[in-house]
Amino acid sequence: CHKRSDNVPMIDMFLDYLRLERNYSPMTVISYRKDLEAFERFCQEPGPQITWESVDTDVVRDWMEDMMDKGNAASSVNRRISALRSFYRFALRCGLVSKDPVHGLQGPRRQKPLPQFLKESEMEQLLDPAMWTDSYGDVLARTLIVTFYETGIRLSELTGLDDRDVDDVTCELKVTGKRNKQRIIPFGKELEETLAAYRCVRDARTGDSSPALFRTEKGERMTNAQVRALVKKNLSRVSTLKKRTPHVLRHTFATAMLNHEAGLESVKKLLGHESLSTTEIYTHTTFEQLKKVYKNAHPRA
Repeated sequence: CHKRSDNVPMIDMFLDYLRLERNYSPMTVISYRKDLEAFERFCQEPGPQITWESVDTDVVRDWMEDMMDKGNAASSVNRRISALRSFYRFALRCGLVSKDPVHGLQGPRRQKPLPQFLKESEMEQLLDPAMWTDSYGDVLARTLIVTFYETGIRLSELTGLDDRDVDDVTCELKVTGKRNKQRIIPFGKELEETLAAYRCVRDARTGDSSPALFRTEKGERMTNAQVRALVKKNLSRVSTLKKRTPHVLRHTFATAMLNHEAGLESVKKLLGHESLSTTEIYTHTTFEQLKKVYKNAHPRA
């Protein structure tokens, strides 16, 4: 650190440090300047005079709230707070200020995007037998989609399924999830009948060439990429969602379960989540029951 010259603003000293001693790129230095100058402008707004030395944690917190009120994303606010944190660490180390007002301050939490899912009406339309032909490709694709929708399993769990993992008597699926943890998922009459019909068509086409439940026309185990492509192609027939992936069907399963009064703990076990907080994100999408309660209970509804 160099002794401060009254003719050199503190921001310029910090940026020189980033450029000359830390070898930051010109674009990064420009980004730091914009963030620090934004804070400087905030401190210069009408009110008590605020200097770099007099800034305290409340001022920084007010700046955060001001940015959030103006619609800035949490990621943008955190980036600016990070720039200010780096600036004050430098200033404190160089003796330019006597305290670091950003130390220990937590930025806003980033909001996780809500899961995308298909409406029940869209799934009913997609699974309508009239939408499909008797070709092997169509029978396979429909069975994949029914399996995802009725069980909520992950893509890698589905492609890892063998025939022996399906219990036709109890209507249960043995799934091997993350870190080789196994769980049992019950399934209903529709999937039972769909799987039986698919296996008849599959065995006539591929024989006993593989233990895999889901196979290509050549009898090989389906890959993740192949399943992903089939799902995307067919979800496009009924949905305009940007994401049209197997994971969307997993979200659709969870949302449908909660909409139809399944307990959160039960859905957690079916999905194979380790933490209930992971499952709770789906509660943000399950408003159907709340709408029904409101409509039935409110006198002006």
